[in-house]
Amino acid sequence: MINAALSLGMGPLPEKPPIPEDNPMTPAKVALGKQLFFEPRLSKNSKISCNSCHNLTDAATGTDNQPFSTGFNGKKGGRNSPTVWNAAFNLVQFWDGRAATLEEQAKGPLINPVEMGMENHGEVMKRVSAIPSYAEQFTEVFGKENPLTISNLAKAIAAYERTLLTPNAPLDRFFRGDRKALSVPAQRGMRLVSQLGCLGCHNGPLFHGLYMSFPLISGTEYDKKYGFSKDLGRFEVTRNPEDKNKWRVPSWRNVELTAPYFHNGSVDTLDEAVRVMAKTQLGRDLKHSQVGDIVAFLKSLTGERPKQVEPELPN
Repeated sequence: MINAALSLGMGPLPEKPPIPEDNPMTPAKVALGKQLFFEPRLSKNSKISCNSCHNLTDAATGTDNQPFSTGFNGKKGGRNSPTVWNAAFNLVQFWDGRAATLEEQAKGPLINPVEMGMENHGEVMKRVSAIPSYAEQFTEVFGKENPLTISNLAKAIAAYERTLLTPNAPLDRFFRGDRKALSVPAQRGMRLVSQLGCLGCHNGPLFHGLYMSFPLISGTEYDKKYGFSKDLGRFEVTRNPEDKNKWRVPSWRNVELTAPYFHNGSVDTLDEAVRVMAKTQLGRDLKHSQVGDIVAFLKSLTGERPKQVEPELPN
């Protein structure tokens, strides 16, 4: 079974993510990025940090497990917050792929009026520059020539996020030769997702992809019940009619931790999410036992989350 799975593109989580040449990782940069990730003063009311919506402590799901996150002045976003665990492997960022890199993604929420609410990136950097410890750290990490830029702030946060990997899931141990790591139902589920065609979109060691149309089959009872088609997805970015209801294919890694599901956070359970995908994407009505086996397989993709202790922030 292992050889068959590997031939389909499955495999253990890579030990390291891709690292861009213009943003090499150093311990000092990662430490600075971690502080900035937890820093509420990057928001207009000094109450919202990246960790507010992508929680790495407490339940440590990398999200806030709400349909829509609460941002500046109690405003609600319009899409479910994706997890930041393993986000370094995403082919594009955000549900609609509007950011190509972690660095680009890190800039967006800062000036989104519904998220962190800052007027512009210049105001963000004024806040940061006024804190002596940050000014010193930026100089240490990025050099003396104009270190306090929004680009460098985003590079630091991205460097920290590239450390947020979840290795050693049961499936990873199975691929490395531990035949007992994967339960019999999970093994049946692994065969089933291949037979059904799920791996056409959710592929590779991350079980993710670039874009897919969702819902692919319109008018199903699930689309009517959960309103998936109301948000036009990538079309809102490109204005290309072919991109209506297209979305970044999310990873299955740690999916059991990240309910509620889908871009609108409308589905509460993993069992129901499996039924939805089978019907809306493949036109299949699954048996209860099949859903159970697929869920068992998906749970085998929950890895070890390195404990994140909230850093002490400078005065």
